[in-house]
Amino acid sequence: MTGFWSTWVVVLVVVTLGITVFLFLWGLRVEIPTRADGTSGHVWAHGVLREGVRRLPTWWVVLSALALIAGLGYLVLYPGFGASAGTFGWTSGDELARGQEANRRLQAPLRERVRGKSVELIAADPDALRAGQVLFVENCAACHGRDARGHRALGAPDLTDRSWVHGGDGKTILASILEGRQGTMPAFGGAKSEQEIRDLAQYVLSLSGRTHDSLRAHFGRPAFQACMACHGEHGKGNAALGAPDLTDDSWLYGGGPEDIADTIRRGRNGVMPAFRNRMGEENASLVAAWVYAQSHRPAR
Repeated sequence: MTGFWSTWVVVLVVVTLGITVFLFLWGLRVEIPTRADGTSGHVWAHGVLREGVRRLPTWWVVLSALALIAGLGYLVLYPGFGASAGTFGWTSGDELARGQEANRRLQAPLRERVRGKSVELIAADPDALRAGQVLFVENCAACHGRDARGHRALGAPDLTDRSWVHGGDGKTILASILEGRQGTMPAFGGAKSEQEIRDLAQYVLSLSGRTHDSLRAHFGRPAFQACMACHGEHGKGNAALGAPDLTDDSWLYGGGPEDIADTIRRGRNGVMPAFRNRMGEENASLVAAWVYAQSHRPAR
């Protein structure tokens, strides 16, 4: 804390405490003029209600005095009076460091047990899965949700199904977490007419066996040639390019005719941030193991 701000805090504390002490003592000694009946003369409801004047109750005086003493004691023991560290020398930074060190000691046995193992092997450890779930909620739930079922508006995929754009094996999931992903679907609104876009959307619907207009899908099939470079001739996608499989009926931005047409028209740009610097490889492996376990549960 700079000298200016330390002085500012000291002045603020002194003035605030000074006013508080003055009002406390003044409230005990002030004499309020009263009438013979002990009221101040203020009346309401045509004289039915009258304002009485009484001394401050003892319990209030005692509690207020104790609170004032506690406040002064806090300023002596802990930081608060400008740059003073207090007699205890306590700081929030030191408290955080102690908590982090204690947490590291608790986690050490688990980290030693999973270090160097594949994501698939880590996913078989119940303790590792519990730790991975906590880390997932802290780092990933904002986009994917606490249950990892994704968020369509954010373009965050459902991580509990078996549909993966880049691959659902442990190594690939870990790579996605550490390095991030960048998905780009170009916009075709300027290159194709609105009719072509809507016909193409019907053809894309037909690839996954969804209800569609077969005639319009027939006319939209030639336009799909522009999509084959990424999605393949049969729409099976390309994990290396991050092009999704259009035949599995799993839709990140919605699988209705208008949703698909809008994707073709406007394109999509999805970003999965890299977490290597934030989480480190060990924590990322725990998260990857938990995600892997969610998408590889035994079928019921």
